[in-house]
Formats: sequence, structure tokens, C-alpha cells
Amino acid sequence: MNSESAVKRNNTTKTPSLTRGDKRFKMLEATIKRYQYQQDALIEILHKAQELFGYLENDVLIYVAHNLKLPPSRVYGVATFYHLFSLAPSGVHTCVVCTGTACYVKGAEAILANLEKSIHIHAGETSADRQISLLTARCLGACGIAPAVVFDGTVLGNQTAESVLDRIKGWLQDGST
Repeated sequence: MNSESAVKRNNTTKTPSLTRGDKRFKMLEATIKRYQYQQDALIEILHKAQELFGYLENDVLIYVAHNLKLPPSRVYGVATFYHLFSLAPSGVHTCVVCTGTACYVKGAEAILANLEKSIHIHAGETSADRQISLLTARCLGACGIAPAVVFDGTVLGNQTAESVLDRIKGWLQDGST
């Protein structure tokens, strides 16, 4: 076998066998068909994939690449470029600390440092028990109530390192979802 045919064979990625029987892949396939397998619909298709799977795991990225006839590196590049895509599962709860100028000046750095030290994860990570994801945002547009933190989609202002940690500890004690 010459090197050209080996390259061709390796570039024709087979659809992962995990896709068989998983209804989420069937729904993703319907979305890809709706966009008529257009490569320029990649972002919209990745949005749907993340909605269906919760995050963009490697099998999903390969599946999208295969169906759109794109190199997996391009699909991965788009998924990692945009902040709204996640390559890891999110926690049951999310805590987003605003690091915009107003929040930073009023103590966001101390809030973030205290959280990282107390719950043993860094910004952008999810706890091992999958209970909490700690994220940052460049600006929430809530400068008047800085420092602002988003707890499970609810913006709270005038936060302190202690108030944020109390909220997180409450989640961990409740074990609520």
C-alpha cells in the first residue's frame, strides 16, 4: 500500500460505533440534514450537539467532522475557540465570577482566589464530584453592583469572598440539584 492510499484511508474517519442506538446522535443527524451538510453551519450544529450532550466530547466532534466532511482539527479548533462551547461535562451548579474592570477593582480576584483555595478547583474546571463548575466572565454588564457573581444563572451583586463561599458550601451541604 502506498503512502497516498494510507493517508486517504486514515482520513476517512468512521462514525464512532457508540453512535448506534443513541437517540441524541439521531437528533444531531436531523440537525445536520436540516443544514444540508453545509460546512458553514458548523457553529449552529455544535450548539445543537452541546444542547443534546451537555458538552462536546471527542466522539461528538468526530461525528460532526465526519458528517460535514471537515478535518477533525477544524471542528476542534472552532469548539475550543468559542468560550460558549465546553469540552468537559459541567457541574450540577455553576458559579461564574465576573472579572471585568469594576468587579476586579472591587474584589473579584480575592473572591476567585478564595474559591480556588477552598473548593480545590481552578477557574474553568469542574469539581471531581461534578457538583460545581467554576467559571469566569470578562464582563457581566452589572458594574453598578460589582463585584458580581452568577450562581446557576442568577446574578448577585456586592459579593464578598465569604458570601460566595457560603453559597457554594450551601450547595455542597444540600446536595441539591
